[in-house]
Amino acid sequence: MAKYLLLKHYRGAPAAVNDVPMDHWTPEEISAHVQYMNDFAARLEQSGEFVDGQALAPEGMWVRYDGEGRPPVTDGPFAETKDLIAGWMVIDVDSRERAVELAGELSAAPGAGGKPIHEWLEVRPFLAAPPTITECH
Repeated sequence: MAKYLLLKHYRGAPAAVNDVPMDHWTPEEISAHVQYMNDFAARLEQSGEFVDGQALAPEGMWVRYDGEGRPPVTDGPFAETKDLIAGWMVIDVDSRERAVELAGELSAAPGAGGKPIHEWLEVRPFLAAPPTITECH
């Protein structure tokens, strides 16, 4: 089994087919979307492929240690994940093909008007072992 991270983006990915931002959805549309996500996760729990998943709140900040006795530096003039990443799901599947299959299904969650979003999801495998020096160059 291999673990994959499925990332849902606010922006930065190619436009979805049903490209209406969530803040323009009705409460019923949001509920239907969340229910789809919960049902999807429950089905993967049954098959043993679900590890974890969360939607992210829009708040957040960058923090960096800036030296002894100095306060941490927060935020900055750059794109932040709070502006880009809406949520994530970790799956544990037998193959890359299965990860792609599940990501495709997840991208069809309903959006505005109850129509599938067909959003682009980023699929990233977990690093199974530290890279060797030759892989880094």
